[in-house]
Amino acid sequence: MKRSVLVVLLLLAAPIAGVAQEGPAALAHDVYFALNHTSAAARSDLVAACRRHLTGHDGVLAFSVGVLAADLARPVNDRGFDVALHITFANRAAHDAYQEHARHKQFIAEQQKNWKKVRVFDSIVEVVK
Repeated sequence: MKRSVLVVLLLLAAPIAGVAQEGPAALAHDVYFALNHTSAAARSDLVAACRRHLTGHDGVLAFSVGVLAADLARPVNDRGFDVALHITFANRAAHDAYQEHARHKQFIAEQQKNWKKVRVFDSIVEVVK
């Protein structure tokens, strides 16, 4: 019985594993910043810094940055952040180059003193148009 359950689980997982391995995949880089000072001005300053340092990198398919939606407070909403950054890269190589780019490093050096907590979520995604 245990063996048949394992076989079924492996068969169900095979298509999912295949999707991630077929051809180049995009990489979504989502960063959630909780700030030491949560004023509107502090949030605006970080959004502006993201735009200044983190836009225009090679291999970026999509870029967006903004603040917590104050009026969305359902029980399932994670409200433990002030500013959210979302960048979708064409591939892992573009993401890795971005991580090492001087403007990205300058952003971190200038802004990290303002962060209480940073959470980064990287995922392999399929871009649907």
